[in-house]
Amino acid sequence: MRDVVVLATADWDHPLWTNKQHVAMSLVDAGCRVLYLDSLGLRPAQATGRDFRRITKRLWRGLRPPRRVQRNLWVWSPLVLPGGSRGMGLWLNRFSLAVGLGVALALLGFRRPWLWTYNPVTATLINLKVFSRTIYHAVDAVHEQPCMPRAFIESQERRLCQNVDQVFVTSPQLERQLSPYARRIRFDPNVADQDHFASAMTVTQDAIPADLAGIPEPRVGFIGAVSSYKLDFSLIAGVARAHPAWNFVFIGPTGEGEPHTDTELLKAEPNIYLLGQRPYSSLPRYCAGFVCGWLPLRINPYTQAMFPMKFFEYLAAGLPVAASAIDALSQFSEAAWLCDPTVEAFNIALRGCLAGEGPDRATRLALAYEHTYSARTQRMLQTLECMS
Repeated sequence: MRDVVVLATADWDHPLWTNKQHVAMSLVDAGCRVLYLDSLGLRPAQATGRDFRRITKRLWRGLRPPRRVQRNLWVWSPLVLPGGSRGMGLWLNRFSLAVGLGVALALLGFRRPWLWTYNPVTATLINLKVFSRTIYHAVDAVHEQPCMPRAFIESQERRLCQNVDQVFVTSPQLERQLSPYARRIRFDPNVADQDHFASAMTVTQDAIPADLAGIPEPRVGFIGAVSSYKLDFSLIAGVARAHPAWNFVFIGPTGEGEPHTDTELLKAEPNIYLLGQRPYSSLPRYCAGFVCGWLPLRINPYTQAMFPMKFFEYLAAGLPVAASAIDALSQFSEAAWLCDPTVEAFNIALRGCLAGEGPDRATRLALAYEHTYSARTQRMLQTLECMS
């Protein structure tokens, strides 16, 4: 049985599950034992209630041993200083991680485990030689997020790529950025929890959540973080003004990944509904109440290097999709309406979705079925097993 340490950039119990949690689960399904390390905090803490709550929770959990969340899967919350990348802060973080991780591995009986990291500064914080195999899974241009120490993260990510055994990336742009530094690199796009979101197609009308059912149809839906560095708020407001009979529903927390998000532009439109965060288990029932899913993304260095998980989640739920034509989605144009981030272009795309035009449902579902966590994890494990 393979032992794997997953070093995440998101806490296990974060309401927006991403690659980190899903890959940990799929590694367990593939027969591995997994120790999942909560985020080490790449950016310095901000004077916000969200960061204060995270720090308080970390202090409580950091003094406890790894907690078992299911068979063969444990979660540990390291005690570190967020953004501690220099001087005494860096020394303290290295010491705390070395001691704490050593104890955690001993308690669980892990011997020479693999390291599967999402943190681009891993090589600065952890001795890679402790692990029998090292993998960097790059899923975002983290340095392009707000308040990040950009130059430091970029330099450390390059160093990490030079020192790990394998780099996996989820977008063509990340492959272009990192391939000059990686010994081995493989592109495999983001995927979806296909079975979970496919359940949307069996949801009856009376099972649609009450807060959504109370909003008149047609409902254009978005699920994910409502953050201004990713979503184009001006575009969203413009499309909403152009179609007062349509309703635009957003499910997810506001401001994730940035300390302050001004949503006044969205709140000013009577047909835009910010419903906030909802449990992951309920998301298929919300998808069942949408006429289509959309991704009104900005075009910037961050989004050009991303592959939105929501793309395949919408497809798996049986929904037509209208999305900004970012680089990573261009190869899937046969299954979605991809358009320039303008009001005019999205007007055409959304009208097509509502009229049932464009890619048919069979095409959309066939593509979704090809992009699952279990299938991608098996491909990655096969790549790792074939290494000399």
